[in-house]
Amino acid sequence: MATLILVRHGRSTANTSGVLAGRTPGVALDEQGLAQAAALPGRLADLPLAAVVSSPLQRCLETIRPLTDARPGIETHHEDRINECDYGEWSGRKLAELSDEPLMSVVQQHPSAATFPGGESMRAMQARAVDAVRDWNTRIEAEHGEDAVFLMCSHGDIIKSLVADALGMHLDLFQRIHADPCSITAIRYTRLRPFVVRLGDTGDLGSLTPRENGAGGKKDTSGEAVVGGGSGAA
Repeated sequence: MATLILVRHGRSTANTSGVLAGRTPGVALDEQGLAQAAALPGRLADLPLAAVVSSPLQRCLETIRPLTDARPGIETHHEDRINECDYGEWSGRKLAELSDEPLMSVVQQHPSAATFPGGESMRAMQARAVDAVRDWNTRIEAEHGEDAVFLMCSHGDIIKSLVADALGMHLDLFQRIHADPCSITAIRYTRLRPFVVRLGDTGDLGSLTPRENGAGGKKDTSGEAVVGGGSGAA
């Protein structure tokens, strides 16, 4: 199946102010986040992206804008299922303040049991994101072939939950995964299992370009083609 490039949005004003933004409208990239977004087209220059799919929130749309401006013909889609977790009544509150909430220890240690007041559960968050990825993988492969590469721009908890799913990890372990602002994670989905080939990468991505089987491309034990290694390979 296709290779998924997951991009966390660039650094936002909420990141720098220590606020749990959630789906609060009007949260934009800060100056560093805009610079990170501006560098994204160069980092992805070697990848023949079939499509760009984004969370509908402002900070994600600002992150992909330089990329879509640089590639005006690329398919661009919004996907509600990779929207930020609905933190409900916690949205917009300071993280320092939330650290005293009894639920916070559950979020950190036993997230599969956590449901945010007035919001969604972390299990539901992961389920909708995984469904979105699987649906888009099928669509991209059908429209562009099994070696296609596509990009999703989303949020930290969404990306961590997708990585946990790809690694066969229980959601209760997903807090062990980290994704910096504007970092890139790549997952190659095959018929039998996914491969996490980048995790939180901020370096060169040229080795993610699809290779012909006879041109040095690696294979797993099932015979499915997988992407070669390199800096940041998991």
